Amino acid sequence: MNEVDPQARLDIMVSAMLSCVACPLSENRQNVVPGTGPANANIMFIGEGPGANEDLQGYPFVGKSGRLLDELLNMIGWNRKDVYITNTVKCRPPENRDPFESELKICQENWLDPQIAVIQPSIIVPLGLHALQRVIPGMKIGDARGKTFSRNGFTIFPTYHPAAALRQKRYKEILTEDFKQLPSLINNILNKGLRTTVTPPTTDESHQINLC
Repeated sequence: MNEVDPQARLDIMVSAMLSCVACPLSENRQNVVPGTGPANANIMFIGEGPGANEDLQGYPFVGKSGRLLDELLNMIGWNRKDVYITNTVKCRPPENRDPFESELKICQENWLDPQIAVIQPSIIVPLGLHALQRVIPGMKIGDARGKTFSRNGFTIFPTYHPAAALRQKRYKEILTEDFKQLPSLINNILNKGLRTTVTPPTTDESHQINLC
């Protein structure tokens, strides 16, 4: 098989994702929400799941939480073109309920892990508890936020979901503090040549990269 460049590989994956019916979340969706950003992004943000606005538009973080995420990115001199943004599940859970464990597992095995393997981000930023649980099971977000962890060669830097900051002002202050650390963290990783290289899955290979 001829080697396919990461962007083409990611585009093929997204095309397949759009017709996914692997779990019950596909039954009531308006649109699949694969994620946005370049295949060579140094940083990957993972949220929980699409909400109503995301379901309608097919893009992640397009509501109030998304506007806050944009504000935080702009604060450190970045924008959405510089990063990859996705969710633990790619279809909206009914009534914005929490995704079930079975749904999370299916989506991680079929799509989230393969996305990570193709993009090979320098830093993965889980936004909130559900995203954190996909990469560091059992860890509490309050204990993990603002700290760095290593899993399967990837640097993990958890913080709160922007939605938390919309409910309580103190979380915005914490998010601001955490986001300010990101540029120096990435620079340190790139300067030390520590960017992860994980062989991306092909159509014949296992999709699981086992971050846990």
